[in-house]
Amino acid sequence: MPVPLTYPGVYIEELPSGVRTIAGVATSIAAFVGRTWRGPVDEPVMLFSYADYERQFGGLWRDSTVSYAVQQFFQNGGSQAIVVRTATRAARAGVNAAAAATLDLGGGNHLVAASPGSWGRNLVATVDWNTKDKDLPTPPPHDDNLFNLTLFDDPNIKADKYKLGGSGMREAFLNVSRETTSPRFVTTVLAQQSVLARVSGVGGARPGETTNPVAADPGVLGLAFDSASGEDGGDLLDSDVVGDENGKTGIYALKKADIFNLLCLPPLTAGGSGTDIAMATWTSAAALCRDRRAFLIVDAPNNWTVTSAVSSIGNFSAIDRNHSAIYFPRLLAPDPLQENKLEMFAACGAVAGIYSRTDTARGVWKAPAGIDSTLQGVLGLWINGAPGNLIDGEVGELNPVGINSLRGLPVIGQVVWGARTLEGADTLASQWKYVPVRRLALYLEESLFRGTQWVVFEPNDEPLWAQIRLNVGAFMQTLFRQGAFQGSTPKEAYFVKCSSETTTQNDIDNGRVNIVVGFAPLKPAEFVVIKIQQIAQQP
Repeated sequence: MPVPLTYPGVYIEELPSGVRTIAGVATSIAAFVGRTWRGPVDEPVMLFSYADYERQFGGLWRDSTVSYAVQQFFQNGGSQAIVVRTATRAARAGVNAAAAATLDLGGGNHLVAASPGSWGRNLVATVDWNTKDKDLPTPPPHDDNLFNLTLFDDPNIKADKYKLGGSGMREAFLNVSRETTSPRFVTTVLAQQSVLARVSGVGGARPGETTNPVAADPGVLGLAFDSASGEDGGDLLDSDVVGDENGKTGIYALKKADIFNLLCLPPLTAGGSGTDIAMATWTSAAALCRDRRAFLIVDAPNNWTVTSAVSSIGNFSAIDRNHSAIYFPRLLAPDPLQENKLEMFAACGAVAGIYSRTDTARGVWKAPAGIDSTLQGVLGLWINGAPGNLIDGEVGELNPVGINSLRGLPVIGQVVWGARTLEGADTLASQWKYVPVRRLALYLEESLFRGTQWVVFEPNDEPLWAQIRLNVGAFMQTLFRQGAFQGSTPKEAYFVKCSSETTTQNDIDNGRVNIVVGFAPLKPAEFVVIKIQQIAQQP
C-alpha cells in the first residue's frame, strides 16, 4: 500500500514480491479402517508409532486384523497412520451390537466407558470427598456436590481369558461437581478431558449414596464396572466397514481427516478361513480414493492360486482401477499372541509400509518394489491355504494382467516384485499403468490444489498469470532437480502454461483461470535385458 507523502524526507515502502511458495504435501499417510479392541468409533485418529496405536486402540487383538496391519505398517517403515475404528452397528441373529460397559451411580446416572467394547469391564472408578473445601471450619457450609473421581484401566482385569487386559492408564479429576451449573460439572469435564469414561445422565445422586462401597477406606469408594455389560459385537460385515456417506461413518469417516494418501482395508476376520472384503466394498473404497486423491491397496482373496488369479482379475473391472493396486499372495509372519507361531496375514499393512519407506528414501516417483523393498518381519508367503512361493514363470503370468507379486528371493528375503496399478494390464494400454506414475500425479494434484488457493478472487489478468507461472514453475523445478521427471533439461521434463492462450476472454468473463501443467514421468525398468555377444579376434 502506498505510503502517504506528508512531509519532506525519506519514505520506506515495502512491495509485494509475488512469490507464494507451494509446499509438497505428504505422500504416505496410510488410513486403516476396521475392528479394534477399544477407541473412538467412526473417528479418524492420527498415529505416529505403534505405541500410539496401543495407547489409543489397545494393541494387538486376535479378532482385529487392523491391529496386525498397523503393526506391520510401522514395522516396514511407515511414519504416519490414520485409524478408523468400526464396530458391529446393529444386533443380528446371535450377535449383539457393540456396547459400552456401564457403572450404576444411582439416581438414574451411569458412568459409561468412553467407547464400546468389553474393554470397559477392565475399568475401576474410585471416589473420595477430599475436596478443596474439606478443611474449611464449620459453620461455613461445605459443598456437598463436590467429589474427586479417579479412573483406572486395570491391566490385571480381563473380560475373559481371550481378551486383553487394561492399558494401565489412570485419570484423576479433582473437585468435580454433580451440579449442572458448575464449571466443574462432572459430565462436561469427562466429555472434554477423559479418554476412559463418560457420564450418562445429569445431576442425581452423588456416587456412593446408593452404591455399596467395596473399598476398605471408609473415605474412599471403590466401584467396579458391571462385568455383564460391555459388548465387542460380532464379526464385522462389509456394511459395518463401508458405513454411511452422509453420516460420515465407516470408510467415509475419513472425510473428517485433512489428508490421507493410502487406504488399507484388512480382511473382516483373521486366519486362512477368514472373511475377505467384498467387491462392492472395494468399489466404494476406490471411489473414495479417487475423490480424495488417494491410492487403495487391495489384498488378493486368500483362496487365490496363480491360475485363479489370472482368470479372476477381471472381476475387479468394476472398481476405479487406476487409483488402486492389488498384491498377491498373503504373508506368513509370527503372531506374538500365539507364541510367535506363523500365521497368515493380509499384505496391505506391510506393503503400505514399503510405500512409505520408499517415499522417504527415494521419492514418490520411485516404484515401491525391488530388492530394496524387503518385507520386515515376514518369514514366508501363503498361497491357497499353504506356505509357498512364486517362481519366475508364475510372476510372468501375473504381471501382464496387473497383479503385483510378493515373492521370496534367496539371501534377500521376501520382497515386493511388481509396480502396476489394477489398470496396468498390457491389454488396457493405460497411461496409469504404473503405481509410481499414478502416485506422482496424485502428489502433484494435491500439492497444487492446496498451493494455489490464494489465486481465488484475484484479478484475472496477466499479472496474476505471471505469478502463477512463477510459483508453479518453481515447484516443478524443485521436483526436476530432485530427479522426479524424465528429461535432461526443464523444457524436456515439464511445462507450466497460464496465459491468454489457456484463459480466453470468455473464461475471464465466467470467472475462470486455466492452468495447464505437464510432466514427463519416470517409469520403472521392469525388464532388464543383457545381451552377450562373442567377438572374433583377427588372425
